[in-house]
Amino acid sequence: MSTNLFNPSDKRQYPSRWPMYRGKQLFRVIDERSTEGTEELLSVSHITGITPRSQKNITMFQAESLIGYKICNVGDIAANTMWTWQGAIGVSQYKGVVSPAYNVYRQNGDIYNSRYLDMLLRERQLVDVYHSLSTGIRPSRLRLYPDVFLTIRFPVPSRDEQDQIVRYLDWKVSGINRLISTHRNEISLLNEMKLNLIDKAVIKGVHNTEIKHNDDIRWDIDYPRDWQIQRIRQSFTFRKGLSITKANLEESGVPVISYGQVHSKKNSGVGLNADLIRYVNESYLSSSPASLVEKGDFIFADTSEDVNGCGNCAFVDWDDTIFAGYHSIIAHPCGSMINKYIAYLFQSPTWRYQIRKKVNGVKVYSVTQKMLKDAFILVPPIKDQEEIVIYLDKICHRIDALIEKENSKIQGLQDLKARIVADVITGNFDVRDIEVPEYEYVADEVDYSSEENDEEESDDQEE
Repeated sequence: MSTNLFNPSDKRQYPSRWPMYRGKQLFRVIDERSTEGTEELLSVSHITGITPRSQKNITMFQAESLIGYKICNVGDIAANTMWTWQGAIGVSQYKGVVSPAYNVYRQNGDIYNSRYLDMLLRERQLVDVYHSLSTGIRPSRLRLYPDVFLTIRFPVPSRDEQDQIVRYLDWKVSGINRLISTHRNEISLLNEMKLNLIDKAVIKGVHNTEIKHNDDIRWDIDYPRDWQIQRIRQSFTFRKGLSITKANLEESGVPVISYGQVHSKKNSGVGLNADLIRYVNESYLSSSPASLVEKGDFIFADTSEDVNGCGNCAFVDWDDTIFAGYHSIIAHPCGSMINKYIAYLFQSPTWRYQIRKKVNGVKVYSVTQKMLKDAFILVPPIKDQEEIVIYLDKICHRIDALIEKENSKIQGLQDLKARIVADVITGNFDVRDIEVPEYEYVADEVDYSSEENDEEESDDQEE
């Protein structure tokens, strides 16, 4: 049964037994505000739906006060107005608050199983409808407002069928999650192996060289006799990145790397990933030349919501003009070391431990230029640096290839899961007469920090 004869972009098909109702018949807008600001701050993502912000690695600062934020109760729908067109909407399992820029809706009665509704709202073809109805001058400015959202027609299966759909999907998805967990564990082991190999190479070298016992209280590690230890300030100059906000980012222009991209898991640390790039207007070239980076520079994030992320950096291996963005520190090497060796050194757990020991904070940890300048690095002879780079390039390439294979398997399972959910949620696969056996439920072990640049938080506080 077609859902909307007046919107050619609406391609959805549902069983004829499922009645269709306009959103305004099913939901109403809720605008209750926090008066004390003590509630849990919730985040709305197109990947994970609604989750407490504290569980996620979000690269936007939250406001100093949550007073005036919108109340979201268990069972309420919350939609990120800026990114509903990507599927940033869901049904909350938590009581808390969301940004004043978001929209909150509540069911007009006990119509839906909340878990069925949560999956329905992020079903791909319905998200395409959100996209077709959103307005704005460019993708990053598209908005879906309540008066339009409530015109959309939604299917309403019987409650018995909704409950059966949830039971069936819990069973099928649980088995897929078990397989995904196995592959994720393998990736964790491979990443741990890679870091251990990097650490050993940049601290001990790649040959059985004679190790000197270091009595220097500044950095209590042992290293080869012909290596030197020095503060970073002796080999680097430092300056701040470009002072911009997310609102200043453009669809094209001069590439910019922000601290969010530095923290991204797509950032290998030994070369920039094109997927991480955003853009600013070319006018910044003349107004902020100090924030331009050169090939061979390093961009450090000056804040982190995870103490283990303190010291994260990106190695700039591009020849193009590029800016370091907000909340970043540019480290320009001015010594005679090989930059690729330094990139590996900056990934070393032994080196990073220095930074973690110095940072202060509870929810947000700050990394200052002084902390970086006072940290120590090992400086091997150039010949040793070359050998280390050749060795690590080879071994890391092999490990990364294995990780990529595991990620491909995970992506295949995720795609399978999405197809199953979509087919069942939309009624294309009828599960009413399928008996669900006893099984051990396995939840999706969502890696919240992997939601790269998911845009959960908004700088635009729209009322």
